[in-house]
Parts: sequence; structure tokens; C-alpha cells
Amino acid sequence: MHAPKMSIFETAANLELWPKILPHYRYVRYLERSPNRSVVVMAARRSGIPIKWTSEVIIDRQRVEIHFQHLKAFTKGMHVVWTFDERPDGVLVEISHDLKFRVPALAPIFNPIIGDFFIGNVANKTLRCMKSYVEARTNRVTA
Repeated sequence: MHAPKMSIFETAANLELWPKILPHYRYVRYLERSPNRSVVVMAARRSGIPIKWTSEVIIDRQRVEIHFQHLKAFTKGMHVVWTFDERPDGVLVEISHDLKFRVPALAPIFNPIIGDFFIGNVANKTLRCMKSYVEARTNRVTA
């Protein structure tokens, strides 16, 4: 992404902003809130299919990372980490997903559906839309 690293990080950490800048997000609702740790219910759409999950969110400003621990639904137990790596050609923002199904024997069936069809699609859209938003804001400021 071509924007200041901390601007990208703070935009990603501002979960209330997500439904306004990410068209596939329906809402983000806080169940618990503090500056660095919250519990949220997040809802999005994957090609018109509504999906929803509950996550604990840790905003780690020291390491410049955002951690999501999924607490409910099919992705319960999944750990998601957003990283922000400054490079000469911009900031590489990556979302890694560590999904271990509670019933390992079902992983070969559910991983392509939940992991690829839902998680991969939503994560890629999130990064594309976040990139457009932060770059447009940076261009307005520097123009």
C-alpha cells in the first residue's frame, strides 16, 4: 500500500470505520471495548451470503499488529494476524489466518469451503478496499 505505515495501521485498527469503507462489511458491534483489547461481532457478505463471527481483538501498537481470536461460529479458535511491513515500494499489509478445525477429520471438507471460499474472499476484498481507501486519503493530503 502506498500510504504511511501508521496511517494504514490506525485505519485497520479503527473497526468502527470498516463498514463505511469496506462495502462487503455489514456491521461491527462492540460487546466489550478498551483501547487495546475489545470483543466484537463482525458481519460481512461473501457474494451476497451473510456471514458473522465474534472475535477478541488485540491492537498491539508496540509491534504494529492487529490480532483477532475468533470466539464463536465455524471459525472458533482461528487466530488472525494483520502485519504491516514497510518496504521501499510501499507497505506490505498481510493477513494470516491460523484455522484449526475442532474436529480434525472434517478439515479436508470444511477447509476449502470456510478457508478458501469465505475467509480468503473476505480477506482479499478487505485488503483491496483498505488499500483504495488509504491511498485515496494519502493522495488528497499530498495533492
